Amino acid sequence: MLKRYLPLLSWLPDYRRETFGHDLIAGLIVTVMVIPQSLAYALLAGLPAVMGLYASILPAIVYMVFGSSRTLAVGPVAIIALMTAAALANVAPPGSPDYVQAALVLSLLSGLMLTAMGLLRLGFFANFLSHPVISGFLSASGILIAASQAAHLLGVSASGFTLPDLLGSLFGDLASLNLPTLAIGLATLVFLVAVRRHGRGLLTRLGLPSKLADLLAKAGPVFAVVLTTWVTWQFALDEAGVAVVGAVPSGLPPLTLPGFDTDLWHRLLVPALLISVVGFVESVSMGQMLAAKRRERISPDQELIGLGTSNLAAAFSGGMPVTGGLSRTVINFDAGARTPAAGLIAALGIATITLFFTPLIHYLPIATLAATITVSILTLVDIKAMRRTWRYSRSDFAGLLATLAVTLLEGVEAGIIAGVALSVGLFLYRTSRPHSALVGRVPGTEHFRNVARHNVESHARVALLRIDESLYFANARYLEDTLYSLVARRPELTDVVLICSAVNLIDASALESLEAINARLKDSGVTLHLAEVKGPVMDRLKHSDLLDDLTGRVFLSTYGAWSELRPRHVETRESIQPLD
Repeated sequence: MLKRYLPLLSWLPDYRRETFGHDLIAGLIVTVMVIPQSLAYALLAGLPAVMGLYASILPAIVYMVFGSSRTLAVGPVAIIALMTAAALANVAPPGSPDYVQAALVLSLLSGLMLTAMGLLRLGFFANFLSHPVISGFLSASGILIAASQAAHLLGVSASGFTLPDLLGSLFGDLASLNLPTLAIGLATLVFLVAVRRHGRGLLTRLGLPSKLADLLAKAGPVFAVVLTTWVTWQFALDEAGVAVVGAVPSGLPPLTLPGFDTDLWHRLLVPALLISVVGFVESVSMGQMLAAKRRERISPDQELIGLGTSNLAAAFSGGMPVTGGLSRTVINFDAGARTPAAGLIAALGIATITLFFTPLIHYLPIATLAATITVSILTLVDIKAMRRTWRYSRSDFAGLLATLAVTLLEGVEAGIIAGVALSVGLFLYRTSRPHSALVGRVPGTEHFRNVARHNVESHARVALLRIDESLYFANARYLEDTLYSLVARRPELTDVVLICSAVNLIDASALESLEAINARLKDSGVTLHLAEVKGPVMDRLKHSDLLDDLTGRVFLSTYGAWSELRPRHVETRESIQPLD
């Protein structure tokens, strides 16, 4: 029980010097790599840049204790930063003390929600977001983030959290375009894209070892930060209108206490819930993928607790809402991290930077950070997933497209709500009209297949109907209509066998429908049988009157039903028409 809630105890007793060596290297690499991201995501959220650093220190340490993933790196991420900015936009002016206080409250609420969900084992709620819907939401968020950063790349001002608002304000302020900012932004953008696509291959061809070449290629943002900061300082470009980070307070994260304004809490409840859900889904998806590569496993419920306590730590240490970041986690994994101790090392490294070296980033151009954000979110716009979904399922693609459109036109909060609603709606639609098939016996075997797909044996007086879905309130009426239509079209029927091999649940509504079907078929002179009822379903049915009132029998197998019912009738050679 203790290890379940403190995963730290599962790996710490076996911690060795060799493991520490791997974690040390990974932690140092992550320290250097994520500093530009941490600063950039804080600015994206409308917060002081230093809050991005604060959010990368204590939350990472707390996650080491409570998180179940050995390689997940916790900190600010682009989507959560965008959602934070959207949530706080109507609360206070960006960057103001009230705005900062609201961000702390948002972290606190998110932390409380996630922790409570973890203790209640509600990790399964993440399943209500289908992958196509998640893909549509992430792609739209990536477009929104890129549009919001275009203003910083051009040196103009833009506001809004929907694509029309962003583009409208962007084009409306193009007259104030700052050429030095544009030069820095475009140069950084081109450099980062080139390094990401061709850096590793070029360095490998120059004779560098593969791992070193990969590391240097991933360090592209660091080189861009150093170079553009030096250029801006050397040529006093800030006096020419180039926006810079400015003074960043030195020192460790302060102890902060989120306010307890009930009106503010009420206004931030829904945004906090949405941020919690999105952050959890992103973290668990990444954590499960990387854990599978090392034959490890993570616990979704414990991840809720790990992320929840991390957000609580952010709330009380001057940070912003956090979750497991895609890019920083991949860097951590590729750098060889073996345990969450790598996160501790990275947190200590960032704390050292915050304590002693923040004056060095005074002249860091905002355009450089905007370019860093833009390149990092390119992976969110997944065109391949859209094409794959279009080819495979038009209904799933419709859900993806609708989520993308709502997010772009109405904002991230509306987009995620629409995504959840569409995911649930598509599920209800599909399961409300379950696939069903009349089946017949494959000659000479005990196998039964769809009469519409195979040449099988069948009887005109016996209908073997397979239902390929659990039976519940949404499809109970459809089951009734299917059976009544079958009996109406075949007046010669005397026996109907309902094959339940794919039925994992029969709820109260479906039970009432089965009782009604049994009674109506009895009045029509048709006997209803069940076959292949699963054990848990049978256990539930034993608590009802259906089995006592059933006009027919419950067969262990379809072949058993066939063998029992076939001798009662003269075998027919008539063609059995499949269901419509």
